[in-house]
Amino acid sequence: MNTSIEKGISDIVGALADPILVFPGGWGDSLPEWLKTSITLERLEMNMRTLKGEEPTGTDAEACAYLMTVSLTQPIDSDWTQIYLYVAGRTYARWGKNQLPDDIRVDSLNNYQTRELKRFKDWLYQKRIQARQDKERAEKQEGKEAEVAKRQAEQPALFEF
Repeated sequence: MNTSIEKGISDIVGALADPILVFPGGWGDSLPEWLKTSITLERLEMNMRTLKGEEPTGTDAEACAYLMTVSLTQPIDSDWTQIYLYVAGRTYARWGKNQLPDDIRVDSLNNYQTRELKRFKDWLYQKRIQARQDKERAEKQEGKEAEVAKRQAEQPALFEF
């Protein structure tokens, strides 16, 4: 099969089935269902934008989920608090959830925070792709091992001792 077709299929399957990355610490199961659904839909949208030539990256919903679990695990500095409130506000507004209160809503980021958010989303995307590739490699290896075991079981022994 053509490698670009395989990649396209892998990207679509990945948007639907790749794990949602969360900060280690046990808060991953606290993500609301609407946010998990939003992540899938935004990943599919990113796939479409990538087909039109845009560089693939993590999404606002993915960043929101990861930063939510970070903030539940440890304190974050003021720049990352601003970034979290920015992506949370965008994600909540986009998916019809309650607006963030005016006193904590962040409508724009400074240049440094914008660069950090871009770098963070790129990192999220790379980690997600790496997790998919690791899973595919493990599945291929299991398939090969199963095939070898099957062949050995089916092949009669020439000599019994």
